[in-house]
Amino acid sequence: MTDDDLDTKQERREKKRKKKQERMSKHGKNLARVYMDAILKRLGRGR
Repeated sequence: MTDDDLDTKQERREKKRKKKQERMSKHGKNLARVYMDAILKRLGRGR
């Protein structure tokens, strides 16, 4: 393998990791709200 192949593989890996991180961050806030609503509902303070 040459250095170019390694750089390409590393770049692809970084892009993949970045996309995965962006996907997770999009869902994080809403998911936290869902969990909070579920907990409050169980405690009877939801409504």
